[in-house]
Amino acid sequence: MTDSSDEVLNERAQHLLRVLVESYIREGQPVGSRSLSRDSGLNLSSATVRNVMADLEEFGFVASPHTSAGRVPTGKGYRFFVDTLLRQRLQADIDNVAEELSRRLNVAEDRDPKALVAVASQVLSSLTHLAGVVTIPRQSHQSLSQIEFLPLSDHRVLAVMVVNGRDVQNRIVHLQRYYSAEELRRAANFLNQQFAGKELSQVRSDIVAELAQTGATLNQLMLDAIRVAQQMVGDPQKPGEPEYVIAGETNLMEFAELSNVDKLRRLFEAFTSKRDILHLLDQSLRAEGVQIFIGQESGYEMLDDYSLVTAPYALGAESVGVLGVIGPTRMAYDRVIPIVDITARLLGSALNSHR
Repeated sequence: MTDSSDEVLNERAQHLLRVLVESYIREGQPVGSRSLSRDSGLNLSSATVRNVMADLEEFGFVASPHTSAGRVPTGKGYRFFVDTLLRQRLQADIDNVAEELSRRLNVAEDRDPKALVAVASQVLSSLTHLAGVVTIPRQSHQSLSQIEFLPLSDHRVLAVMVVNGRDVQNRIVHLQRYYSAEELRRAANFLNQQFAGKELSQVRSDIVAELAQTGATLNQLMLDAIRVAQQMVGDPQKPGEPEYVIAGETNLMEFAELSNVDKLRRLFEAFTSKRDILHLLDQSLRAEGVQIFIGQESGYEMLDDYSLVTAPYALGAESVGVLGVIGPTRMAYDRVIPIVDITARLLGSALNSHR
């Protein structure tokens, strides 16, 4: 760490800071000098501990919420704890966590990627007792495999589009007149001859060009077919499709420091609007390994009282999504960090085996 104040923390001060942070994470109450003296395992008087606490407060690692109360960690104190004091303790319980995650994800291996994502968010939430969030995998390469049309009643048609050979999307569309099954088959054949095998981005531009150049010479059936295809591929993200899955939001209500109605409302509004949460997760998509945003480090006011621990997951060599845990700044980092790291690796493995 580059802050010169970090360098003045001798071994005794670092040990007391670690004990204080762990106590506050566990109890959620300000930690007094007498408790620190007792729990530290060091032969120190309360007066000596108070002097060390005064130094830690001066350098911004701890704060006193009330004049007569003990101290609580600041964002800087948590950051020092995470970056310096955890060290090898991140390996604690790692085998048990990996076994539990593997068992749950294996149950869902025959499901589609979105189902695996949903399982991963539930696993994160249940293992950490916090809120687990996982973005839907992004597919940079999406090629059109096939389009089919099935006739329904009342001039309606079920349009089925297969992408990348396996991902199926469907939509019910209303046409101006009735089309027989044979007419719809001819329309589907026309579209498959024109567009099958192309990237969806190319299909989108080709459809626009086709309508502009030959639209006037196409019969109504082919025009309707192209317009239906345009609806199907017109948006890389279908309207209303979730961009991430979140589980365990209500777990956050169990923490006294987060029980303020206004704080929770702002956070749940952020979950609903998605924009800010997704922007923050996108930063992790471009990073390597576990990322930790503590309090104000996120840059978003609604997360000032929260920490977010994230990690990207990959298909092959390409990162396609991010998962993480949202909780109070006093979360048990030594347990949460390896859970997030392992879940990202196992989700990537499950998705790759499903390809």
